[in-house]
Amino acid sequence: MTGTSAAQGGAAQGGAGRGGFDPFLLAPVIFLVLWSSGFICIKIGLAYADPLTFLALRYALVLACLAPAIALWRPRRPRGREWRDLVVVGLLIQFGYFAGCYLSEEFGLSASGLALITSLQPILVALLAPVIVGGAVGGRHWLGLALGLVGTVVVIVSRAGVGQVTAAGLLWAGLALAGMTAGTLYEKRTGPAHHPLSAITVQYAVGFVVTLGFAAALEPMRVLWTAPLLGALSYLVLANSLVAVSLLLAMIRRGAVARVSALFFLVPPAAAVIAWLLTGEGIPPFAWLGMALAAAGVALVARPARRPAPACGGTAGESS
Repeated sequence: MTGTSAAQGGAAQGGAGRGGFDPFLLAPVIFLVLWSSGFICIKIGLAYADPLTFLALRYALVLACLAPAIALWRPRRPRGREWRDLVVVGLLIQFGYFAGCYLSEEFGLSASGLALITSLQPILVALLAPVIVGGAVGGRHWLGLALGLVGTVVVIVSRAGVGQVTAAGLLWAGLALAGMTAGTLYEKRTGPAHHPLSAITVQYAVGFVVTLGFAAALEPMRVLWTAPLLGALSYLVLANSLVAVSLLLAMIRRGAVARVSALFFLVPPAAAVIAWLLTGEGIPPFAWLGMALAAAGVALVARPARRPAPACGGTAGESS
């Protein structure tokens, strides 16, 4: 552990000790609810707008909200190859992942089904990262992948009987998963040296420009300005794009990377419950078994590996 992270950890513990309770402990729960609800809000909004048009509207409003923060704090601008790295990540995640999500639900995939497929991302990252940056892949990673895939197949088969699965929906969900996985791996390889506020602004701007271009070329850009659309759009902008992402970055900065990854295995069941409450989206009993298997797979991969005992004469700090 570095001196900076140790100091941050001590400060966090001290803050919790003085008040008796650290409010930041609620961050994972809040993030889980906000992130899981996003899949349902997409489904609601798509009833009143074309998918890429709806996504472009979301990005336009996010950028409008970020503009005052950029003007106020004036974060360091990207330099040199940082621009290229941010554009690539923006293309892979803000366009590849989110456009895939919107299109998968547009073509009939349920909100909980989409959440399940995209929650396999930590498994793929754990398997592919050693190949890209060097290292070996552990047996539990392969076991986690097997459990995740089996669980996904069980859910897909159980939902096929009630007409909630289409080939096009599965294809777009798979492309969304590939986009998020590739974007995460690219960012791991290049290293996030840029300011977070600058980074997300550039990435959202890239997502907006590319999404708007495809929407104008491929869609009639239909938008029905109704209360449900405005509610879903507002939630996706404020709760999902701004608050949830800020919480995610804050948790990662506080050193909770493993716990943050583990949160994603709770997203599918949380999204299923929220979808049932808000839209009445049914869940076949057998699908719960599939979600449990997939959750076990992601949890297995997200679990931090045991650190070897320090050698004689060494300190625990030297192994971090």
